[in-house]
Parts: sequence; C-alpha cells; structure tokens
Amino acid sequence: MEANEAQELQEHAEHGAHEASLRPVAFSMSVLAVLVAVVTLLGHRTHTEAIIAQTRAAVEQNRASDMWSFYQAKNIRNTSSELTGDLLSVVQVADKKTAETLRSGLEKKQKKWEKDLEETQKQAREIEEKVKEQQEEVTLAEKRANWLDLAEALLEIGLVVTSVTLLTRRRIYWYVGLAASMCGIVSTILAFLIK
Repeated sequence: MEANEAQELQEHAEHGAHEASLRPVAFSMSVLAVLVAVVTLLGHRTHTEAIIAQTRAAVEQNRASDMWSFYQAKNIRNTSSELTGDLLSVVQVADKKTAETLRSGLEKKQKKWEKDLEETQKQAREIEEKVKEQQEEVTLAEKRANWLDLAEALLEIGLVVTSVTLLTRRRIYWYVGLAASMCGIVSTILAFLIK
C-alpha cells in the first residue's frame, strides 16, 4: 500500500467518523420538522376555532339586539295603549259604554303585554349571557393560538439553527437549536394548559 492510498483511507475514515457524529443532528432535525408541522396544524385549527366562536358570538349578539328591539317595540305598544286607556277615562265621550269597553279591553291586553315584556326581557338577557360565554371562548382560543404561533416560531428557529450545525460542523449550533426548540415545546404545552 502506498503512502498516498493510506492517507486517502485515513481521510475517508475520518470523514466517515465525522459523518457518524452528525447523525444525531440530522435525526433531531427530522424530529423538529415533524414538530413544526404538528404545531403549525394545531395553530391553524385553533385560529379557525377562534373565528368560528367569534362568528357564533356575533350571531348571538345580533339575536340579543333583535330581542331588545322587540322588547322596545312591545314596551312602546304597552305605553301607547296605557296612555290611550288613561285618555279614554278622562275625556268626555258621547258613547260612554263603548269607551268603557275599549278601556277595559286595553287593560286586559296590557296585563298580557306586561307578561310578554318580562318574558322578552328574560330571553334577551339569556342571549346576552350566551354571548358572554362565547366571547370568553373566543378569548381562550385566541390566547391558545398566540402560544401556538410562538411555539411554531421557536421550533422553526430551532430547526434552522440546528441545520447550521451540518454546514459548520460546530455542535454549539445544535445545542442552541435544541434550546430554542425546547422553548417551543414548552410554549405548546402552555397553550393547552390555559383555561
């Protein structure tokens, strides 16, 4: 064996040993790529949940507004009939019997309308409570989405910094990348611990 061939074999052995020492880096990059994909998917789904909850809250808010408008219309009708009844009791009319029949009919309707007012008000308040619950749901989903966005960014940073190890062959980048990735994993866990 010539000296030249021996030197080539030695370089090839060193290169193979160096490549073997980078296998954990390559493996960790593969794992980080999968984690980035999973966290990205979770983040997108959480954003979608927030939008859906926000839409539901807006629909319920419109229902509450409609219910309060309905309440107001009933209240105006009730007040108007009350004023008409009061007017019929104090004004001199030619046909007192008809006026008294109208006034007593209005009083009966007013009693029914007052119950309707209470029921309408109760329904409007129930819808408003539902809106509050849905707005809390929106807030929670947005907080989770923010934590997942942070996790995605940290995992991507970790993946990129880790990949620099393959170019420079310096393990410090691998450690820094793993540290950033761990922060991303913690952020992911925090996203699901938020209540």
